[in-house]
Amino acid sequence: MFKRTLCMAAVGAVALATAACSSGTPTGGTTQAGANASTPTVKLMVGGIDKQIYLPYQLAQDLGFYKKYGVNVELSTEQNGGVGAEDAMASGQVDMAGAWYIHTIDFQAKGKDVIDVVQLSGAPGEREMCGNSSGVHSAADFKGKTLGVTDLGSGTDELTQFLASQKGVAHSDYHTLAVGAGATAIAAIQRNTAQCVMTTQPTVGALESKHLAYSALDLATTSGATAALGGAWPAAGVLARADWVNSHQDAVQKVVDALVATMHWINTHSAADIANAMPPQYVANTTITKDQYIAGLTTDKGQFLPDGIMPAGGPKTIYDMEKVLGVDVSKVKIGDTFTNTYAQKANQLEGFKTTTTPAGAAG
Repeated sequence: MFKRTLCMAAVGAVALATAACSSGTPTGGTTQAGANASTPTVKLMVGGIDKQIYLPYQLAQDLGFYKKYGVNVELSTEQNGGVGAEDAMASGQVDMAGAWYIHTIDFQAKGKDVIDVVQLSGAPGEREMCGNSSGVHSAADFKGKTLGVTDLGSGTDELTQFLASQKGVAHSDYHTLAVGAGATAIAAIQRNTAQCVMTTQPTVGALESKHLAYSALDLATTSGATAALGGAWPAAGVLARADWVNSHQDAVQKVVDALVATMHWINTHSAADIANAMPPQYVANTTITKDQYIAGLTTDKGQFLPDGIMPAGGPKTIYDMEKVLGVDVSKVKIGDTFTNTYAQKANQLEGFKTTTTPAGAAG
């Protein structure tokens, strides 16, 4: 009896240890073996979680979709002056980043294998907001100006450089200033430390309602982005290290399932419905009212893709832009920077019909 008791205790200890090991990994994900035994936990940092261009990540949480599809997502947001979401992901501080697709090409050009596993928008969602006395009405007017971007080296910085280059304005012809978003971007216009800032809703709405600036360039709508950038310009997506994706495929699929369901929800609901589902402090605060938030989202809602599929031609548009900016992309294969596999499975799971013409992809 004594030996039998010891044996049972040992079995119990092994079971407890196994359960403990399968509850998660230090980086937040779970292995395939543990995915069936417990709900995987994924750490996802967003490049400004209260920005409208990044609203799907939080909306999925508020709609209960992460839980519905069997994954625990720990959301966080990058801070002004802090580590960017994509850099936090690349260094292993978090598992995934809610960030722009362009960073996959930047990382792969530097030998870091980062991929986009689901695409949420087909336009940057940005506008070049210029002070009333700036005299800027196109990128040709950038010469001699100070132009605000969210951060130096950011996607908005690269977009600004590309817009300028298209009009023959060299990077040395203007000054770039990191202004963040929200109150800091508004202050840059108020104080004239920057004549223009590239920013998104709700900052756009706040600048317009305060009569401080106007929209000189539209990169927020699909038609505007296509006209200004030469084609579909996939922006917000979910980026992760390829090695992490390969070892956490169950967790990745569940995150994508939840986000694809969210994109369909966005596509079938009004801007007011979306605003009502978001945290109140995101849609009404010291810089913007809820009505202004809804108005801005109504105008720019078309940037969101309904199915999570990478738009055809989008990756090449950005790849070509990177070459113009002097990024060495000679070793980057476009098909290795993203995959539609998870989004396609997510759409099949719910019987959704994809409406985006998919780009070819690896995986």
